[in-house]
Amino acid sequence: MSESDDRLRLLIERIERLEEEKKGIADDIRDVYAEAKAVGYDPKIMRQVVKLRAMSADDRAEQEAILDTYKASLGIA
Repeated sequence: MSESDDRLRLLIERIERLEEEKKGIADDIRDVYAEAKAVGYDPKIMRQVVKLRAMSADDRAEQEAILDTYKASLGIA
């Protein structure tokens, strides 16, 4: 094997390990949402809150303004 073949193999193996870690983390997150649901919280709303908290204040305000516009247009405000 050439040096470039070894490097490619190592990169692929790193990606595979990271994919396994990602799956493990996704499983852990799912378990936390299941735990929250078991004690009465709504996982769907919790996911929305997590998404909102990840946004900047400006992005959140812009999204809320657009949502309000759409709701008003549909008469559900």
